[in-house]
Parts: sequence; structure tokens; C-alpha cells
Amino acid sequence: MTSSLSRKLAASIERWPIAGSFTISRGAKTEAVTVVATVSQGGHTGRGECVPYPRYGETPEATLQALEAMREPLSNGLDRQALQAAMPAGAARNALDCALLDLEAKSAGQRIWTLLGRPAPRPCTTAFTISLGTPEAMAAATARAAHRPLLKIKLGGDGDGERISAVRKAAPESELIVDANEAWTPDNLEQNLAACANAGVTLVEQPLPAGQDEALARIKRPIAVCADESVHDRASLEGIRARYDAVNVKLDKTGGLTEALAMADAAHVLGFEIMIGCMVATSLAMAPAMLLAQQARFVDLDGPLLLARDRDGGLRYDGSLVYPPDAALWG
Repeated sequence: MTSSLSRKLAASIERWPIAGSFTISRGAKTEAVTVVATVSQGGHTGRGECVPYPRYGETPEATLQALEAMREPLSNGLDRQALQAAMPAGAARNALDCALLDLEAKSAGQRIWTLLGRPAPRPCTTAFTISLGTPEAMAAATARAAHRPLLKIKLGGDGDGERISAVRKAAPESELIVDANEAWTPDNLEQNLAACANAGVTLVEQPLPAGQDEALARIKRPIAVCADESVHDRASLEGIRARYDAVNVKLDKTGGLTEALAMADAAHVLGFEIMIGCMVATSLAMAPAMLLAQQARFVDLDGPLLLARDRDGGLRYDGSLVYPPDAALWG
């Protein structure tokens, strides 16, 4: 491959202030730290954004290092298909996979869904996240968002029954989904699920820690339970069938859109409902997931709504309705 046609990779760490703070059972943060990969070839440039997640042992610095290690393979002709075996699933591969997809689309002068043979994405309703706090604080935050049709409520263990009851009173018309982020135990699992069912919650995400969720297979689940930390890619689907009714597909877990599309297809065949999730990040990280939203029962792509500001040219949000990306942003 001649030098003029070789792919050139650049990567950088970016910091985006969060509007207020974002709190889950594992802690709070006031900024989103992302890593952006940029791949250039023949006058065209593709971009991808990821969020390294400490829960999975990832850091921005290690992610940047993993991306920089791919410079030589890319310049020597490594393509997106070969990338799936060259890097493990995770944030770094996500950024590079999405950058390569964006580059493919821009080089061809076509939208990426056309090149992939996928339906063109349509506007869809995203969940809006309510951070973990006291029942009173969560009720106040929920009241300000009660006009939104779908709310995602972060819970965290003791007192969750009071929290979800207060939230429901503050948003009597909204559909509610809950994310416990692994904070419940087998001892309070059924009690908390019952409290959620009584509040009209549609879905509970990852109530028990990954690897310690066997109790979900032994109880009668009064509402649907969704795997997040317990499922990463296609290889982890079969082992969770008895415990979960739905799976949360996130590009930072699957290692990019390439595996995420295959995982969503496989999950559908196995009978799982599908949620499309995200980390707190800019529209560049959300844009590829819009291709997945078309087959999802739940869409949770509110990352940019939680930031103090989004990147220029970001996704259009009309309330909770999110629109497909312009070509200049991605794909």
C-alpha cells in the first residue's frame, strides 16, 4: 500500500463538563472524559469517540496507548474486519471501529447505513436519566423532567423503595425504567423488584453484581430485568438467558458498532428485548448507536443532554426526541 493511501491515526483525550453532577451507585462525577480516534486516508477523515470505564479496568491514558499501538497496523492495511480480532472488545476498539466506519462512509460519499445494508435511522425517543440521590432530591429532579415520556432512574440499594415511590409521584405519566448498577443483593432483590413493580416501572437494569446474579434465575421476576454489566458481546449472551429478559447493548462494551450490530441481531434471535445504552459523552459517541436504535425496545442515548455543552454540530434533540446524525458529524 502506498503512503498516499495508508491510513493515518490520531487520538486524543477530551474533557466535557457535566451539567451539575452525575451520580450512580458507584459514585459521582462532574465531567465526562472521552477519547477520540481520528483516521485519515486519501483526503477523508473518520472519527469515533469512546468513554473508558473504570468498572472494566479502563483509563483514558491506557485507552490512548492502546489506540496509538494500532498506528502501524493501520498504516500497513489493517481493516475494520481484521480489527475485531486485533483488539479486545472495549472502549479503545469502539473509538477505532467507529472512526473506520465514518471513514468508509465519507470515502464512498454515502451514508454508513446504506453501505452496511441497514435501514436508515429515524428519530426516536430517548430516556432521560435521573441521578441517584435522596428521595426528595430525586423527586425534585424528576419533577423538572416529568414532561419527558421515558425516564431512567438511578437507584443504589438501601432506601430504593422510597426513592422510586417519590419519583413516581413526581412523574405520574412518564414511563420509568430503573438502573441499580449492581447495587442490590439477593436479600433485598425481591423487595426492591416489588417496589419497582408497584411504582409501574417497566424494566430494571442490572440489579445484582455481574458474576453474582444467579438469584435472578431462581425467583419469579415481576417485571423485566435487563443485563448491562453482565453482558458485553455476543459471546456472553447464551450464559445469561435464564437470568435476564433484556440486554443493554453499549458500543463501549462491544468494542464498536460492528460487533454491536451483530450482538443485537443475535440477542433478538434469542428472544431478548434490546436496550441501546450509552455513557455520558458527546454526540459523536451517540451517533453510531442510532443505527441500533431502530430495533431497540428502549433507547438510552441522553449523554449529550447531561453535559454542560455538546460538541459543535452535535445531534439534534427536540425534547426527548433524538434525530439521526448529519454526515458531517458521523457516518
